[in-house]
Amino acid sequence: MAKGTLYNKIWDSHTVALLPTGQTQLFIGLHLVHEVTSPQAFDMLRERGLKVAYPDRTFATMDHIVPTKSQKRPFTDDQAELMMQAIERNTRDFGVNFFDFASGRQGVVHIIGPELGLTQPGMTIACGDSHTATHGAFGSLAFGIGTSQVRDVLATQCLSMDPMKVRRVEVNGTLKPGVTPKDVALFLINRLGVKGGIGYAYEYAGQVFDDMTMEGRMTVCNMAIEGGARVGYCNPDDTTFAYLKGKEHAPRGAEWDKAVARWRDIASDRGAEYDDVVKFEAAEIEPMVTWGVTPGQSVAVGDTLPDPEAISDKGEKESALLAYRHMKLSPRQKAIDIKIDVAFIGSCTNGRISDLRAAAEVVKGHKVSPGVQAFVVPGSMQVRQAAMSEGLDKVFIAAGFEWREAGCSMCLAMNPDQLKGDQISASSSNRNFIGRQGSTTGRTLLMSPAMVAAAAIAGHVVDIRTFA
Repeated sequence: MAKGTLYNKIWDSHTVALLPTGQTQLFIGLHLVHEVTSPQAFDMLRERGLKVAYPDRTFATMDHIVPTKSQKRPFTDDQAELMMQAIERNTRDFGVNFFDFASGRQGVVHIIGPELGLTQPGMTIACGDSHTATHGAFGSLAFGIGTSQVRDVLATQCLSMDPMKVRRVEVNGTLKPGVTPKDVALFLINRLGVKGGIGYAYEYAGQVFDDMTMEGRMTVCNMAIEGGARVGYCNPDDTTFAYLKGKEHAPRGAEWDKAVARWRDIASDRGAEYDDVVKFEAAEIEPMVTWGVTPGQSVAVGDTLPDPEAISDKGEKESALLAYRHMKLSPRQKAIDIKIDVAFIGSCTNGRISDLRAAAEVVKGHKVSPGVQAFVVPGSMQVRQAAMSEGLDKVFIAAGFEWREAGCSMCLAMNPDQLKGDQISASSSNRNFIGRQGSTTGRTLLMSPAMVAAAAIAGHVVDIRTFA
């Protein structure tokens, strides 16, 4: 059983009670809310005559259903407009902090938390969204929860949870040119499996993560859930503190010094014990691209697609055969021969300023391939403004990309940004499930923002290391 890890320290310090079921009643330090999983939760409070227990610990935004071409109200989608009205009413009635368009702080929930300094080391964080694991990059335990649990946190600021095992996922060495945190995430899911992390919290460690920026760490932690883990985290360090210092909600003055001392203490001990340890070398990792219908079905971009007949596990073989039928691809086909119709840069995985800079560097001086629809969706209003202040919007527009407003966009397509028919997209998002991007026959290839940008220019998957 794990001992002395960051997971153990935060779990123990937030334990309210041990329940007869064997679960732990855990206090939640920060609750993030968006417009999709919260309406029913607020209605449940109304039915019981309850208030939000700690409204100062709850922060709401809208991201999933907001259109990115025009955010003029009322929205053209009636259901989206109703959901917007619901979160406006609910945050007003229950006294919850709300980052709407007028605030200048609206954006994807997992991007605004860190950029505003709400996300801090040592916290327990919950949100009605599976990719809440993103916030673990700061040395927190961050849980994606369902609507009934959103209700529970609103009413009690607590969750009933099963304890987890802790796996240390160590990647040592230096990443090769062209290899990004997104590639690290896809590589780890490929090696450990989409179900490999069930029952675990993943502690990401080793030189690769020590050298990674906070935005890179967020990308990998974001996709911990795609490998089956409930939680993914990195230990806080000087990189973490430098990112947070001066943020709107970060401690200041003497309180900052106290906070940093406290944050250092919650990192895993040198002699910490883990339930499992896996180690990889950075030299093993190449730029990655998915070819199937799970994030684990991926190859290095320079490779050919796998032969299902060579897969010994019956379930994995059947999944591969299903993927080939849906994707209309062939075993042993070269990854770089896959043509695309749509290129999407954005999402809570890769919609930050560093992602947009990397993509803009690739497209500068080029034009989007004829027949490809390419668009960039910043992860927040602040990211959008920062990109425009650097002139990145002009670079994208000159290349033939559409420059959009902030939102989740085509990551899950609960808005007008959707694939049509069997279009195939190069996407910097996190899931390639069937129907995920708005069409039951649509096809999704996951890759890094730089790789998406290169594919948009070439009209097909490209090895970013050979792109010129």
